[in-house]
Amino acid sequence: MPPGETPPAETSAGSGAGPREDLTRGWTKGPLFIIGIVVVLCAAFFLAFALVMLL
Repeated sequence: MPPGETPPAETSAGSGAGPREDLTRGWTKGPLFIIGIVVVLCAAFFLAFALVMLL
């Protein structure tokens, strides 16, 4: 094979890389909701802790 020529195996664009096409839309709502609940619970804990320390 001459220098600079791309081997045949690497020229095809259908290598399967990239995002999958069959993902359902809106699948991130569940994990995002759980992360939000954890953040709110942590904020409530530290707020309550601060109020207890002030009293």
